[in-house]
Amino acid sequence: MTYSIVARDPGTGELGVAVQSHWFAAGIVCWARAGVGAVATQAMALVEHGPLGLELMAGGASAAEALAARLAADPEREHRQVAMVDRHGGVAAHTGSSCIREAGHRLGEGFSCQANMMRRATVWDAMHDAFVGATGDLADRMLTALEAAEAEGGDIRGRQAARVLVVRAEATDRPWEDVLVDLRVDDHPNPLPELRRLLTLQRAYDRLERAEELELAGDVDGAFAERRAAMAMVPDNPEIAFWTAVSLALRDRLDEARAALAVALPADPGWAELLRRLGEQRLMGLTPELASALLA
Repeated sequence: MTYSIVARDPGTGELGVAVQSHWFAAGIVCWARAGVGAVATQAMALVEHGPLGLELMAGGASAAEALAARLAADPEREHRQVAMVDRHGGVAAHTGSSCIREAGHRLGEGFSCQANMMRRATVWDAMHDAFVGATGDLADRMLTALEAAEAEGGDIRGRQAARVLVVRAEATDRPWEDVLVDLRVDDHPNPLPELRRLLTLQRAYDRLERAEELELAGDVDGAFAERRAAMAMVPDNPEIAFWTAVSLALRDRLDEARAALAVALPADPGWAELLRRLGEQRLMGLTPELASALLA
């Protein structure tokens, strides 16, 4: 009832999985662990194939070995569709003989595309070709594969939910930082465009975080450039516009700052009050006078 892709980026070693389905919160299909692998478990899905498949790969099993072990333990395996990729780029996939047609999968170098209950039997080949020809990072390329599946007809019931999950090539001692992308759309008439929008938004916020890091390191110009780049990516976002306005004001570029602030202020009167409070408390480099000048 789903189409998905599991993949390893050969350049970065990042591991990922992405899915779209006409099923509420279909992101449960997706499992990945930094330095270990990624799994998609779907059709009449047995969710445990995801976490337990990762456990096997964490213990040293290849994707093929982990998949074989999980299927051997599953008496209903002919109703399942499961794909795995390991940290070395090994891939394996299974489409049970009792999966609702059209169902199938196609392996590529370091990735696998799989689908079941599709309108056409050409979906997984279209995903494969789109991923091979795509540019960008792993999340971008996997989304391109999903978009190709939808263009080919997709799920016979339509669309509802989607997710993209990307983890680091190697686990760190800060596991909360090992997940690079984890975006999901649980119920939406057009989940893939919404997922693409969220990915763009995350990248803009990533640049805001990078700006804060640069400021702490004393690179004020670099931080300013990151904020401007973030606003260029999502020019109608009030949060990003507000902090870009503050950054511009601190460089005596008041006209540009007011233009940026004009994006935030109509969204909620709280932005103006926040600016006043920052000035009163002399935070973020602001003063009461500068805040007043910005609001003038």
